[in-house]
Amino acid sequence: MPVQLTYPGVYIEEVPSSVRTIAGVATSIGAFVGWARQGPTGRAVRCLSFSDFERAFGGLDTASYLGYAVAHFFGNGGAQCYIVRLAAAADDGDAAIIAAVSATAAIKGLAVKATGPGLWANVYAIKTTPNGDLFRLEVVADKTIPGVMVAGQIFETFFNVSLDPLNTRYVGAVLAEGSSIIEIDPDNFDATKPVDASTKALTGGLDGTVLTPEKAAFNDALIAPGTGYLALAKVDQFNLLNVPGYTGKTTLEALQAFCRERRAMLLVDPEVGDGTALDPIETAPDLGGADAINSAFYYPWLLAPDPQQQNRIRAFPPCGAVAGAYARTDATRGVWKAPAGTDASLSGVLGPAVTMNDAENGILNPLGVNVIRKFPVYGTVVWGARTLRGNDELGSEWKYVPVRRTALFIEESLFRGLKWVVFEPNDEPLWASIRLNVGSFMNDLFRQGAFQGSTPRDAYFVKCDKDTTTQSDINKGVVNIVVGFAPLKPAEFVVIKLQQLAGQLAT
Repeated sequence: MPVQLTYPGVYIEEVPSSVRTIAGVATSIGAFVGWARQGPTGRAVRCLSFSDFERAFGGLDTASYLGYAVAHFFGNGGAQCYIVRLAAAADDGDAAIIAAVSATAAIKGLAVKATGPGLWANVYAIKTTPNGDLFRLEVVADKTIPGVMVAGQIFETFFNVSLDPLNTRYVGAVLAEGSSIIEIDPDNFDATKPVDASTKALTGGLDGTVLTPEKAAFNDALIAPGTGYLALAKVDQFNLLNVPGYTGKTTLEALQAFCRERRAMLLVDPEVGDGTALDPIETAPDLGGADAINSAFYYPWLLAPDPQQQNRIRAFPPCGAVAGAYARTDATRGVWKAPAGTDASLSGVLGPAVTMNDAENGILNPLGVNVIRKFPVYGTVVWGARTLRGNDELGSEWKYVPVRRTALFIEESLFRGLKWVVFEPNDEPLWASIRLNVGSFMNDLFRQGAFQGSTPRDAYFVKCDKDTTTQSDINKGVVNIVVGFAPLKPAEFVVIKLQQLAGQLAT
């Protein structure tokens, strides 16, 4: 702030700089939507490892592809993802659907329920021990399960909690902050009935109908207001959306639009049980609309051992493993490198469920189908990098996955890094500051090899001046920034030309 000059001497004043560093955003945060037997519903849960997924959602389950896709994601280089658990609801509109129910327990005025619906919580009990106006609350094992738990084993303990909502140790707030098993059941809670020393089992939990991709209810649950993928609307950022094994056209179109709004990519799986190599021509979802630039289709399913079935070989949807390859490529080469080729090998799998040759691959690639192939030496690799607008007949500028993802990365980074511009005086000093900061960001990307061109002038441009922002725009409170870049496009076809030279004849 300005220094008031009141006495003779030397004054020091710190002058603010016009430099505001724009940081690049994350590019490979996964998001998975699917059915699980346990865990919270109606919100997205962040997992930083497969162990996090096991603790929150119970790990692998043969009834759902969700856990396997998450395991493949982390096994192939993924570092962070969000999980949205689907569970059947009573209002799904199908009489054949059995709703999932949360287990409950009550000790006088204390009423609790499991943090998520399902049978999983029926093995626990709550135990209370009064201490004056307060009490100790414990979550204990209700029964013995060999190798898992022993009856009476303590899993969670909360000291000196109260039924009084005005108390700083109110049990509802304490459980919301510290328990992964139980929460307050507001419908039956009664603060006027103090607890006594007692133990009560949680009962009534039901898994409900398993929402597999083949069930119509999966679609209803996915798009119901406030549930399914809409829980991701509250997540700050995600980049790679996966719905393992799901191929419903209507919902996938909604997911494409959602991804375009959130500047993310949707990885689309083929239908279950594609039997021949050319099936994708007929069975790939018809998702070639305008929002298809934010999605990519991978074929076929992957063969991998199933730890839940004595490592017998099963087919799994490819989205999780491919998302992991995206994350690994971003970390090692950058978002502008196509997540395909010999470096995009898939770990933890035996190979594709359908073996493709060059001729078959040559039929599918021009249609925008990204084939997963197995080669000697290199193993199972992603062998395509096109979006669902990658059909040669469309001639889309967003034909390639790395080009689209680079644009999304720049858009999101500038969107977040230029919020300081709002309400600043809209004149040349602001425009110069914008050019300085955006230009610095783009130059950093150029130096990392993100663009074509041997000089910054050839690689990108940033315009923000009286030509982009007219007086009419200023009067409306608008500042226009134009950023252009020359994207790197993958070398999809490598052509080697050989010529035989005729020997010189002596004359």
